[in-house]
Amino acid sequence: MRANVGDQLLTHGRVVGRGARVAVIVEVLGPNGAPPYRVRFEDGHETVMSPGPDTVVRGRQGPGQ
Repeated sequence: MRANVGDQLLTHGRVVGRGARVAVIVEVLGPNGAPPYRVRFEDGHETVMSPGPDTVVRGRQGPGQ
């Protein structure tokens, strides 16, 4: 997995009734875009994560996208 600051991580829900979570990457801590990443969730919570197979990277969302 490779990502850049501003990209989004979409983690699919693994429990019935629990939707996907979206976080924005605010810092890439690994070499050449590799995990771990410091991320900020929609509620403002920040954490460091190394995404698993249930997570995909979505490119940076610009205005009007």
